[in-house]
Amino acid sequence: MQADNAQYKLIEDPIALAEFAQENKDVEWMCFDTEFIGEKRFITTICLIQISTEHGLYLIDPLKIKDIQPVVSMLVNRNILKIVHAGDNDYRLFNTHFGIIPENTFDTQIAAAFLGYKYPVAFSKLVENELDIALSKGYTVTDWEQRPFKQKQLTYAIHDVIYLYELWQRMKTRMEELGRMTWAQEEFKEMENPEIFEQDPYKEAIQSNLIKSLRKKEQVFLLRLLLWRTNLAKERNHSKEMVLPGKYIGAIVRAVHSGLEALKQNRRLPDSLIGRHGADIVDMYQRKATEEEMEVLKKIPRDNSDNPKQDILMEMLDLLVRYKCLDEGISHHLVLPRSVLKRMKNDKNFFDPSLENGWRKEFLGEEIVSWFKYRRNLEIEFTNGKFELKMQVPEGV
Repeated sequence: MQADNAQYKLIEDPIALAEFAQENKDVEWMCFDTEFIGEKRFITTICLIQISTEHGLYLIDPLKIKDIQPVVSMLVNRNILKIVHAGDNDYRLFNTHFGIIPENTFDTQIAAAFLGYKYPVAFSKLVENELDIALSKGYTVTDWEQRPFKQKQLTYAIHDVIYLYELWQRMKTRMEELGRMTWAQEEFKEMENPEIFEQDPYKEAIQSNLIKSLRKKEQVFLLRLLLWRTNLAKERNHSKEMVLPGKYIGAIVRAVHSGLEALKQNRRLPDSLIGRHGADIVDMYQRKATEEEMEVLKKIPRDNSDNPKQDILMEMLDLLVRYKCLDEGISHHLVLPRSVLKRMKNDKNFFDPSLENGWRKEFLGEEIVSWFKYRRNLEIEFTNGKFELKMQVPEGV
């Protein structure tokens, strides 16, 4: 079916939504997507919900209908398969706004990674390769809050769900033939894990490149400054950049120890910013560190750049995984996500348990997994023109 000629229902009032719920009360699957706007606000606004079922195509306007409980009920119904592409963003939105996590998922982006596509793969690329259909990209960035909708906006929105069911049929069959469906289902299940929606209030500070180069007092101050920025942004429903642009944070951290006057005299900091918040910023710096803050500082990854051999070994292990993934036709970045690799490089004590459980262990094999886990005990030994990878596993393991 081509989206340009597809018939759909634009649902803009509670009566039409009730009719939608009645029509789809017994469906076994639904294709699902959202259009949203997150710029200049802390909480992203859901502007349009696209749903496709065996009964038709539906575009639901949550800005005109405040109570969309029928949609929420469908998403948490385990008897209905939800077919999505990169659905984690949509799931996060519904968790934020309605406190729910959709269940029973098939994500075509994740499925594609098990079929040799790069991860993540764009939806348009997947549709073009699998269905030989070129999608328009003209409304990738548009004002979804404007009303009334333009016809081309709605046509673009339909694109995101109308092809999902056929993609599911094709990809499910191929994964079952390859024996990878259970692997994919493990990944789909992770999208329904409540822990991925929990926000560590100190995560931004811990992962910043700046914090590693600071003294303890400045590290505590950075924790407070970024937490203050987040809380104020949430209170005002503004973006964090509107509260305190990131480009000023380094200058504030370097100057704050000299007091309010130093902040006022710093030519890199706007007078308006220091005039509004300068006294609070200095107070954040001067307050004594709490036990909680000192515990948070222990989570900062240590810099292991003084051990070049370990860096080389990690690169070698990563290349080994890349080769195996290329040989088996699975995306390397799904098997070993960039974030996991980076953290293992930066923190010699970190090991992601997902590598020794479930499908990743089955795919990589126990030996490769153990090399990652005990990488501090791994070394290359050169003897008589030959080399050997040796590992000494600690006692009791």
